[in-house]
Parts: sequence; structure tokens; C-alpha cells
Amino acid sequence: MKFFYKYAGVSELELARSISKLEQYNSHLFDVVKNSGYNSVESSLNLPSDESILKEVLTLAKNKKSDDLKYIFVVGIGGSNLGTKAVYDAFFGYYDSLERERFPKMIFLDTQDPDVLIKVKKLIDGLTNKGQVMVNAISKSGGTTETMANLEVFYSTLSNKFGDISDRFVVTTNNGSKMYAKARELEINVLTIPEIVGGRYSVLSSVGLFPLALMGVDIQKLRDGAVKMRELCVNSSLHSNLAAISAVLLFQNSLRGKIINDNFIFLPQLESLGKWYRQLMGESVGKDGKGITPTVSIGSTDLHSVGQLYLGGPKDKVTTFIYDQSNNNEIMVPSELAFGIIQTIKGKTISSIMQAIVSGTKIAYGKQGLPYMEIVFEGVREGEIGLFMQFKMIEMMYLGHLFEVNAFDQPHVELYKIETKRILE
Repeated sequence: MKFFYKYAGVSELELARSISKLEQYNSHLFDVVKNSGYNSVESSLNLPSDESILKEVLTLAKNKKSDDLKYIFVVGIGGSNLGTKAVYDAFFGYYDSLERERFPKMIFLDTQDPDVLIKVKKLIDGLTNKGQVMVNAISKSGGTTETMANLEVFYSTLSNKFGDISDRFVVTTNNGSKMYAKARELEINVLTIPEIVGGRYSVLSSVGLFPLALMGVDIQKLRDGAVKMRELCVNSSLHSNLAAISAVLLFQNSLRGKIINDNFIFLPQLESLGKWYRQLMGESVGKDGKGITPTVSIGSTDLHSVGQLYLGGPKDKVTTFIYDQSNNNEIMVPSELAFGIIQTIKGKTISSIMQAIVSGTKIAYGKQGLPYMEIVFEGVREGEIGLFMQFKMIEMMYLGHLFEVNAFDQPHVELYKIETKRILE
């Protein structure tokens, strides 16, 4: 993964001045990593090198996986599933409708939709044995209404079909939570989350690693990428610290009225990765009347839906272009064209056409004076995804420090939860 920011609209002098404000906080992050463990709100930094988590996850995944397994249901919402879905969609989910005979498939139950649950019930009715399904219910406390409603429906449906189904469930929660106690009572396997690690920073804990391991994702390479980025950022000079630079650029642009960060992704299979980042930024710095609004656009689709707005509308955005420069799995436009309307595509690879679109978009943004950064993947692989996710999580820690807000709580999310429970009562 490479990061470029020449056209981000911030001078090198401004960048250097702002980065100097992060020196003390960067020393704190260095100490968090050096001391390991989970004693600080930034302790998610230590997840990718926690060997006990890796061993526990791999052992349980090996025990639960079988040749019969066809459907892995992840029951959770927000930080409990967005990171997992981001990685799953990058390698599998985006292609599910095209690879209909590939199993297992992962299905995410993350909100209330009666029609979805009706179809889930029909799917379960069609199963011939309980080994075809695995359910991972994820909630730090067990007090999330959406998660518990879906879990109750699912547990009832599966038990009515097969009887004893405790071995087909795994619960991921805080040690000692109500959900932990109930899972033990029902003889369901439990994976724990370090309590101090917030949901949006938890993808490299058992929250994300267990279901991804079940799918066959190489979670060690995912972790290796994260460790590599952590060492590159936290253990390096701030002036070569990619996460710190990115945070400063976003912060400085926000002071100029660029209060929207559009992540323009030219890899459609990474749309869910953009949505994972949307939560990370939204919940981390959207406080005390401050913040940056994260959006996700997909190239080149959204050039034909919101491109006009971005190029000709209000200049309130800083854009992060995300694309791939590798040339694997090449497909070419035939040299003999059937329609022949656009001659310039003749004999060109699809990758080169997409690169031309990306380059043309960047030139257009530059001519309109729109600031942008670039994140370039070297193939969509576990290591690259790990690099990106760790990069953005560290970026968010720095950004919270610059905004002078707590990047690890989400007090206002509780407002709707309180009202929802009051109405249900």
C-alpha cells in the first residue's frame, strides 16, 4: 500500500507545524505498544501481535469447520460486523451472486428486517443437517436490541429444526457480560474481547478473526499487514508517519471548510471497507460539535451519479482516491470490435482502461482546485487490507487528538438506544 498527498491542499510548512503537535501523543502510542497488554484506550494497537487470541481463534475455527459447512451467519451490528464484512466482501461477498456454487457463504444479520428473517427461516428449513450452518453472535455487552432480537429468532428457528444446536453457535462478548453468562449456561463456546477495545477498533480481535478464519481467510497475513503498518507509524519519525500525515491533512482541510471526507474507491469489492471506515471516523471524531463527515463513493459508477456534484458543486470536500495498480487477472477488450463505437479501447486491458479513468478523474479534480489524497493498493490481498485498516485506525487516534475529542467513546449513540428501550417497555 502506498500513500500520496501532493495535491492535498496543505503546504509542507503547515504539515510540519501540525505534525509537531502530535509528538507527545505519539510517544504515548509508542509506550502502549512497548508495554503490550490492554491497559489503555489505544490498546487495539496490540491486537495484531496477540498470539493468545490467534491461537484461540484458530483452534476453535478448526473445531467448528467441516466439509458440510455452507452458511456462516454473523449476528451483530456496527463494530461487531462491519470490519468482518469489509474483509469478507473484498475476497468473497462481492462475488457471491456470480459464484453461486462456492461455499461457505457469510450472511450478516445486522438490523431488523422481517423479510430477511423470513428468508433466513426458509433457508434453514431447507438444510439437511445442522453442520451446514454456523452462527457467530457478537455483542460486547449483550445489550444491543437489534443483535439480541435477531439472535433470539435465529436460535429458536434452528433449535426447532434440529433440537440441540449449542455446538452451532459461538458467542463473542466481554468476559463476564450477561451474554457471556447466558452462553455458558447454554453450553455455547465463548470468545472474549478485551473490554477496553471499542467495537470499531476490534476487527483484529476475535470479533473479526474467528468468522474470517472459518471462511478460509489467511488471518495471519491480515495481522502481519497490521503489524507492519503499526511499526511503520508508531515506531517511526512523525515526518514519515503515514497515519499522522493523513490525520493532519484531514484536520487542516476541515479548518478550511472541507468538512466532508469522500473515500472514492475504484475497487468495488472494497465498498464495505469504505463503510467500515465511515463508522470509524463518524464515531471517533463526531463530538462536541466537531467532526468530519465520511462518505463512500465507488468508481467509476459514482462518476456518473455524483461526479457532477463533486466537480461542480460546493467545495466542501477532501477526497481520498483508493485504487489498485497491480495488473493481475488481465482481461482485454478484443482487437476486433463488434460495435466499434469507441476505437480507443481496442486491444486495451480492462486494468489500463480503469487506470485511465482514475488518472482522468484526478486531473479533473486538480483543474477544479479540489484537494485529494491517494491510497494505492498492490493487489487486493490480506496483507494489504491489514495495512489499510491499521493505517486508518492509527490515523483516527491522531485525528481525535487534533480535534481534542475522545476518539474511543460514542456517548450519543446511547441516546437512540435509551429511547428505543423505553418505547419497547
